[in-house]
Amino acid sequence: MTQQLEITTMAAVHSFVCFILVILSIVVLIPTSSGLLTPDYYNKTCPGALDAVRSIVKQRIANEARYGASLLRLHFHDCFVNGCDGSVLLADTPTFTGEQSADPNIKSLRGFNVVAEIKAYLNFLCGGSVVSCADILAIAARDSINILGGPFYEVLLGRVDSLTASMDDANKDLPSSFSDFAGLLANFQSHGLDLQDLVALSGAHTIGLAKCSLYRPRIYGDTDINSNFAAGLKKVCPIDHGGSHRSPLDATTNIFDTVYYKELTQQKGLLHSDQELFSGGNRQSADLVEFYSNNQAAFWKDFAASMIKMGNLPPASSNGQVRLDCSVVNSPSPSPSPTSSPNLGTPTDNPSPPASVPNLAPPNTGTPTDNPSPPASAPNLAPNTGTPTDNPSPTASAPNLAPSNTGTPTTNNPSPPTSAPNV
Repeated sequence: MTQQLEITTMAAVHSFVCFILVILSIVVLIPTSSGLLTPDYYNKTCPGALDAVRSIVKQRIANEARYGASLLRLHFHDCFVNGCDGSVLLADTPTFTGEQSADPNIKSLRGFNVVAEIKAYLNFLCGGSVVSCADILAIAARDSINILGGPFYEVLLGRVDSLTASMDDANKDLPSSFSDFAGLLANFQSHGLDLQDLVALSGAHTIGLAKCSLYRPRIYGDTDINSNFAAGLKKVCPIDHGGSHRSPLDATTNIFDTVYYKELTQQKGLLHSDQELFSGGNRQSADLVEFYSNNQAAFWKDFAASMIKMGNLPPASSNGQVRLDCSVVNSPSPSPSPTSSPNLGTPTDNPSPPASVPNLAPPNTGTPTDNPSPPASAPNLAPNTGTPTDNPSPTASAPNLAPSNTGTPTTNNPSPPTSAPNV
């Protein structure tokens, strides 16, 4: 009897411990200063929020496809600096110089006007400041990917917005386009991301553009580059002057496909850091590049998983708020300085519709109309309970690649600091 009681007690303790470990694993994987992230966070407080974001993003991309890459990049640059907290959207103030003034971002980040448009409309639609700016970035990035031909994945929501931003942290934390493979991997690992995340998330460069100043050293100095590819780029990017010309990161710059990886296997990576994924001496990375180049389903699946993982990076501070205006913290707070970025707009509490209300038709109903007349009241949008069908996501997975013996990556970037790709 005693032995049976001991066995029963041990089993109960084991079950309890397993339960605690499961709970702890969830908290570690999805931390946020406002609680656990969840896909249905706004279902009750603002059920039409996700449909509204998608409609606005779709309209802006229809007008200029480059906005898709720009909005995706804003989310990356937000999460890589002190977690996903909307800090990249804060304009400089008399008390701090924000991330927009950092080397990788200055005169490079764009899409702030679209974020301001989304925020202003959501303030109206939700009856106040309900949806955080950090969540807007995560939703807009997902929709941009899907609208440009990539996978649809479920975004976890419930982030809050930071109260400050740091130019120094942005200069330190964002990866460089001049990095070698060891430097790239060390950067990603410092954010809790691994080698597969590095290779999969770099696939975001299947859309967007990069400035001549970022790829000039590669086309004139690297040896692992296709000679015809380099010759063509030299015509638009001279060695001795100019740096504003932008070239596509792959040949299908407005389509979220696997051409980026195919071109890496052909030594046609535009940036040095891109080509390092295939030519940088790491066998596991090179194998993943080749695998993704021939398997779009696997790329989509792994990219979506890594985007969710990156989107769960916790904010550096437990203090946060839902900003009324994404460019400034809520009052009382310092006003933006005269040198602050002017393109963020000034959303208000919106007791009435913004001047330009988007056409909030359901996804995939044809070409949206830009800026129709404001409706008398907010549109009656059904909750976002399904998956938009622009590009339903396949379910294949990548092979189980054993890590290669490449030694310990360096912890410091051996290359000079520079701007990230301007997409």
